[in-house]
Amino acid sequence: MITIKSPAEIASMKKAAAILVKTYQAVTPFIKSGVTTAKLDQIIRRTIEQHGATASFLGYGGFPAASCISVNDTLIHGIPSEEEVLKEGDLVSLDIGVYYEGLHVDAARSYGINPSEEAMHLMHTARESFFAAIPFCREGYRIGDISHAVETRVRRDNYGVVEGFTGHGVGRALHEGPAIPNYGSPGKGARLRAGMTLAIEPMITQGRADVHVLDDGWTVKTVDGKLAAHYENTVLITDGEPVVLTLSDEVNDG
Repeated sequence: MITIKSPAEIASMKKAAAILVKTYQAVTPFIKSGVTTAKLDQIIRRTIEQHGATASFLGYGGFPAASCISVNDTLIHGIPSEEEVLKEGDLVSLDIGVYYEGLHVDAARSYGINPSEEAMHLMHTARESFFAAIPFCREGYRIGDISHAVETRVRRDNYGVVEGFTGHGVGRALHEGPAIPNYGSPGKGARLRAGMTLAIEPMITQGRADVHVLDDGWTVKTVDGKLAAHYENTVLITDGEPVVLTLSDEVNDG
């Protein structure tokens, strides 16, 4: 079901987005060699709760942590662990959701710890493919226009577009309609209307786009063991320019 948010709901989502931005500001300095992914998750949860909000992912469908932290060949849904210690050269993707005043927002970033040029380029393309979709986040366009814009940008750099996972509506629920694939045909799908809030999230791979889920039921890895990157923001459709609610350039997005 696609929901149209009221002005009051949009105001609450903006507050939630501000908390999410502060959370990235708090955790980013700790994304470095020698730090465990569990430590990052602790910082994320503490920051969200200190601002009177709740981590959207904690307990969602049984997920055991406040955030998804995915390293190197893990595309999404990585479970933070005391055993997973970050090291030089790692590509680290964080996915964080914030629930505040009854509304959710969602955003993901990929970071490198002294990354290779190839890893940097992959992260850059993931981010760029998100922004390639923004001109189509206007009333009258369709979901397929967003999907096509993301796919076109990713394929320009010959990276894999993962098809089994999509972006989504977000707000009253963490995952709402419509599904927003990172591939598709322009002019197809639901038409955009003011008041829609969309989590647009390119998920791309360095090699083949094939992925598999580990036995934990969550962790999604590339089949060929090559790197993956993830970039996401919550976007508000208006009667004019779209608003990227969770944008935080000062945090070194991606």
